[in-house]
Amino acid sequence: MKKIITLFLLFSCLNGIGLFSLEKEKLLSPSGITVELAYRAFQPGEAIIVTIEEGTNIVDAQVRFLGRRYDMGKDEASSKLYTFVGLDLNIKSGSYLMEIVLTNILGQRERLHKDISVLARKFRVKKLWVREEFVTPPRKALNRIRRDAEIIRIIYGMITPRWLGEGSFILPCSGEVHPNFGERRIFNNKPRSPHSGVDISAPLGTLVMASNSGKVVFAGDLYYAGKTVIIEHGLGVFTFYCHFSKIKANRGDFVKKGDIIGEVGATGRVTGAHLHWSIKIFESRVDPFSLLSLPLE
Repeated sequence: MKKIITLFLLFSCLNGIGLFSLEKEKLLSPSGITVELAYRAFQPGEAIIVTIEEGTNIVDAQVRFLGRRYDMGKDEASSKLYTFVGLDLNIKSGSYLMEIVLTNILGQRERLHKDISVLARKFRVKKLWVREEFVTPPRKALNRIRRDAEIIRIIYGMITPRWLGEGSFILPCSGEVHPNFGERRIFNNKPRSPHSGVDISAPLGTLVMASNSGKVVFAGDLYYAGKTVIIEHGLGVFTFYCHFSKIKANRGDFVKKGDIIGEVGATGRVTGAHLHWSIKIFESRVDPFSLLSLPLE
């Protein structure tokens, strides 16, 4: 039954949203090692997967980009090496250098370079009306908001150096999908942070699934997000689900792709019942549909 639900959700996603075509590019090292990059586009909010196939003599590999090091890791099913790089929602257009450093079993290093030419992306502006306490919080709520932010900061700093996921990502619930990643939002006529995920409108109580396998690193209530679950998938990739009416997972649980983790609700800063689903790769906010597009089978 879980496989049937998964296939239905993927079909709905592909037909209702219209995913970008996938680009693939191969880089060849001086010793003949092939490194593949797969991505939808080089634009704000996009994810890039960097892969080295099985059967090489590489024992350590890392990607360096915008001052951050991305260690390439394995999963339990293969010896393939890969990592994920995110182009943050607010990255400026321009050319950025990506460096890939490979170390073989003899300790010898070689480096590959790739220019990432980021193109501009336009995001729409939307006005929304919510309870004023979620736009200008009362003084008594400020300590809680600061505490929430610190908890989330600590969680996103805890990285598992191997891949915990299982194949490609799936859409976490049925409903009307709004491709509103990056939307510039004005709440009660006051500009606020851009929308860092996508919304799926669904009736209260609609079941929400883990979009991939991983470890539940947060299951609780946040001021703005309401009832929330965060799953770590390894290699710096996290999925974030919020506004639940009920949480059906516990911190520390290891969940499989498709497991139920909550029910759609309207807690926190909302205009109605829906699921907010977002993804972070380290500090980069990426469009969840960029992860759905990547080849992870």
